[in-house]
Amino acid sequence: MELTADTLFAGTASGAFLPLTAPLSFWGGVDPATGRIINGRHPQRGVSLAGRVVAIPDLIGSSSSSSVMLELVHAGLAPAAVLLTKVDAILVVGCLVAREMGLSAPPVIRRDTWDGLPEAAVLAIVAGAEGATIRPA
Repeated sequence: MELTADTLFAGTASGAFLPLTAPLSFWGGVDPATGRIINGRHPQRGVSLAGRVVAIPDLIGSSSSSSVMLELVHAGLAPAAVLLTKVDAILVVGCLVAREMGLSAPPVIRRDTWDGLPEAAVLAIVAGAEGATIRPA
């Protein structure tokens, strides 16, 4: 099985698939020191995003999400890749700044749905200018 998606921030990655079951804000929702979800109302509170291919159904906006992503990248606790259903330029800015600083930032891709991807599968992501592919690793 292979899915295609739109590239928001290019790169390659692989990791265990983590589909989040509720929207998430990186600012106040993710601890940049641990990479874990800390929002007390999120059903996956305590789960680590670090090194995982994280599908987020919707981002709860904050212009500070980019700084949290940058902190996660700097600490080595960022997701391996971020899969979104809507374009979010703010999160991508954090990845762009990280790359400009010489750090390895995760690819960010967008697709209408992530249906068909089995939870806990290890996925490989290749995101380039022409689009992205998602397949089992």
